[in-house]
Amino acid sequence: MKTESVLEKVLAAGHLAVTSECGPPRGAQPDKVREKAKYLAGIVDAINVTDNQTAMVRMSSLAASTIIKQEGLNPLLQVVSRDRNRLAMQADIIGAYSLGIDTMLCLSGDHTKFGDHPMAMNVHDIDSIQMIQMVKQMRDEEKFQGGADLKGARRCLSVLLLTRLPTPLNCVFFAWKRK
Repeated sequence: MKTESVLEKVLAAGHLAVTSECGPPRGAQPDKVREKAKYLAGIVDAINVTDNQTAMVRMSSLAASTIIKQEGLNPLLQVVSRDRNRLAMQADIIGAYSLGIDTMLCLSGDHTKFGDHPMAMNVHDIDSIQMIQMVKQMRDEEKFQGGADLKGARRCLSVLLLTRLPTPLNCVFFAWKRK
């Protein structure tokens, strides 16, 4: 196993992993996250914490994941390429490492045109496939994408899912194969 992730251990044992999604609140309301976490305690193996779900501003996935971790549950941190360049992604990843969050879901994210800030620019410095490659490099080689050494990194499992945006089917299969 590459990580100490609870989710990876469940899957490596050949068991069905049970996860649930937690959309962070649209405000600074940590008690709402705690309430959702307590409701799911003992029921799920991990809680998938969305990252500005539906392209709407919410508490950050990293902050909500930290609260869930403090409640003794296993967060599955979403990181979308829509909102960050590669520097910000790597900063969030090492921030997650330092807080004991060991499972990530790399996504492209919903287009901002569908959210509450349609005038916002989509970043997409790198796509979800490149983000997975970057996380693997950070995990396996302990190197940042620019080549500098990454010190003190924990092992992190990178997990993936395709965006829900309409894409020609052959492109989806190509992307899935690359991931």
